[in-house]
Amino acid sequence: MATTNKLILEPGLTAKNYWRDLYHYRELFMILAWRDVVVRYKQTTAGAAWALIQPLMSIVIMTLIFGKLAGLPSENGTAYIIIVTTAMLPWLFFSNALTLASQSVVNNANLISKIYFPRMIVPASSIIVSLVDFLVACSILAGLMLWYQLWPTWRLLALPALVVLAIAAALGPGLILTALTVRFRDFRMIIPFIVQFGMYVCPVPYSSSYLHHKLITKCGEALGGKLFLLYSMNPMVGVIDGFRWAIYGGSETFYWPEFFLSIVLTAGLLFIGTVYFRKTERAFADII
Repeated sequence: MATTNKLILEPGLTAKNYWRDLYHYRELFMILAWRDVVVRYKQTTAGAAWALIQPLMSIVIMTLIFGKLAGLPSENGTAYIIIVTTAMLPWLFFSNALTLASQSVVNNANLISKIYFPRMIVPASSIIVSLVDFLVACSILAGLMLWYQLWPTWRLLALPALVVLAIAAALGPGLILTALTVRFRDFRMIIPFIVQFGMYVCPVPYSSSYLHHKLITKCGEALGGKLFLLYSMNPMVGVIDGFRWAIYGGSETFYWPEFFLSIVLTAGLLFIGTVYFRKTERAFADII
């Protein structure tokens, strides 16, 4: 005899079975993710080609400004455009995922106010859109590696784990900003400034080893080391350094303590984001 799943709503039960409900609503997660992917480029002339155009333009502009005009150095003899690309792709994924996730619940207000489902599905599914864009944009990096005859090594096997780390780095703050945006709509105006500023405190146009050398030179060993440790508390520093290490070897000195610090902080932000989102989501339908 066929059995059916029953959803029973009573005080305390939804909180107790929240994670089980996330699994039961996995089809809704896939439907929302697919819808967002289709809608993102459906009404544009270039369509899905924007997933290549946007990162390519960003890479070219940053290479010209920081590589040619500012004269920032390369590392290990690797072409400067490769250095920028290996950082720009995960950064664009993070910034797009953070932006889309923060606005996802507000953009789905009609759905949120009508039916019950674990609200975390909405920001989580929006990140899939950025992940698809990232995977498409990786073809730019593949083409540049072929052009410069830069062949991957065994380190490339670590790339899937680094992608998971990038997803976690985006999801934690994304859940916090999503909940804050529902309560305070002003955050929709603030987030673009946060994203724009964030790129310049990440090792996108420069390498971490270059910054470490500059800090030690100008501030001394003790203060420079403390400042670099503070800089490494940005979770995306570990993600970008990891991408460079996996794709072309990165700098001669890979700062493993700082990388593990980024992992710990990413896990901490993901935990805080999950707890805060769970605490506030029950009121979404009333205030959205």
